[in-house]
Amino acid sequence: MSDLTKWFDQRRSPFEILDRLFQGEAAGTEIRVEQVIDSDALVVRAELPGIDPDQDVDVSISEGALHIKARREEKIEYKERGSYRSEFRYGSFSRTLPLPEGTTQDDVTATYKDGVLEVRVPIPPEAAPAAPATKINVKRT
Repeated sequence: MSDLTKWFDQRRSPFEILDRLFQGEAAGTEIRVEQVIDSDALVVRAELPGIDPDQDVDVSISEGALHIKARREEKIEYKERGSYRSEFRYGSFSRTLPLPEGTTQDDVTATYKDGVLEVRVPIPPEAAPAAPATKINVKRT
């Protein structure tokens, strides 16, 4: 019950309660991403506001997958006449995405701007065209 009552703390505005409900503590530890193909590259954009990309983000490729790990620490202090309140939140977030077959770490780039991490992964040219699907008839025995 105590978990429920923290959502209805009377000192919080309705907007702060909604923000915490939909994006804060109730959200999972998975990073929200967008994936698009831009000519010959896979572009992954990850939503990571409020972090220091030099210290709080790890981007790697292994076993045919892109791994994005981040951590966030946030401390907020409220000082008003005769009162003081301090809150902090911290957590780790991660996301693993499969990459096209044959992808290597070569020429992979990552940039961070306005709370969005963008990773560009070159797509290797196809070695040989895949054979078209062939239907196999199933016989009853």
